[in-house]
Amino acid sequence: MRRVVFNQKGGVGKSTIACNLAAIGADQGVRTLVVDLDPQGNSTQYLLGGEASTGRTLADFFDQVLDFKLNPRTAAEFVVPSPFPALDVMPSHPRLEDLQGKLESRYKIYKLREALENLSREYERIWIDTPPALNFYTRSALIAADRCLIPFDCDDFSRRALYTLMENVHEIRLDHNRGLSVEGIIVNQFQARASLPRRVVEDLIREGLPVLQPYLSASVKIRESHEQSRPVIHLDPRHKVTREYLELHASLVS
Repeated sequence: MRRVVFNQKGGVGKSTIACNLAAIGADQGVRTLVVDLDPQGNSTQYLLGGEASTGRTLADFFDQVLDFKLNPRTAAEFVVPSPFPALDVMPSHPRLEDLQGKLESRYKIYKLREALENLSREYERIWIDTPPALNFYTRSALIAADRCLIPFDCDDFSRRALYTLMENVHEIRLDHNRGLSVEGIIVNQFQARASLPRRVVEDLIREGLPVLQPYLSASVKIRESHEQSRPVIHLDPRHKVTREYLELHASLVS
C-alpha cells in the first residue's frame, strides 16, 4: 500500500503525520519506507537525524531519471536505513528544487510511480511526504499512490482551501491514476476545549467529508520528538498523542 500525505498549505503536519504513522507500522514489524519529496527535508531530518546528509538522495534518483545510463541504479540503491528497525527512507535534498523545471519539461511525471512499484516488492507500506504546493513532486506522488491522506489544522482558511485541494486530487485521479482515493482527512493540532476547531470539524462532517478519528492533539511531545529525531512511538509509547497515533494507524490498516 502506497499512501501520500498531501496538503497545499504548509505547517499542517504532513511530515509529522507521515513519519509517525510509518514508524508505528515499522515498530509492529511491517517493512516500511518513507519517501521525502519535500526539498525542505523535514521527514528526512526527523527519521535520520545527524545521518540525514549522508548517502544517496532523491535528487540523485531524479538526476538519473534525466540522464540516460546503460546500467542505471535500482530504486533500492537510493534507500537509506533509519535507526529504527524495519523503517527506511528515500531522503530529500535541497537540490530537488533546482531539478523540478527540467523534470517537468521532459515529462518525467511517471518515473516515481515506476520506482515505487518496484520497491513495493520489498516494502509492504510506503508513505510519501510532499511539499506544500501542487507541483511536479506532489503530482508525481499522487500518481504513484493508492491512497491520499489530507492533514487539516482546524481553521476557516484551511477549510476553504480543502475543497480546492480535493478537486485537484480528483482531477489527477481522473487523468492519471484511477486507483487513487482520498482515504481521509486527519485533524491535526486539535484543541478540544476551543470552540472554533470543534465548529470547523463539525462542519466538515456535516458536509460529508471523510474526517478520520481520532483527532490528533496539539502537544509539546511532538516538538520534543522533532528535536530528538525520534517518532513518538519510540520517544514515549504511553503518551496521549502516541495513543492517538496508534489508534489512527489501526483504523487505517484494519
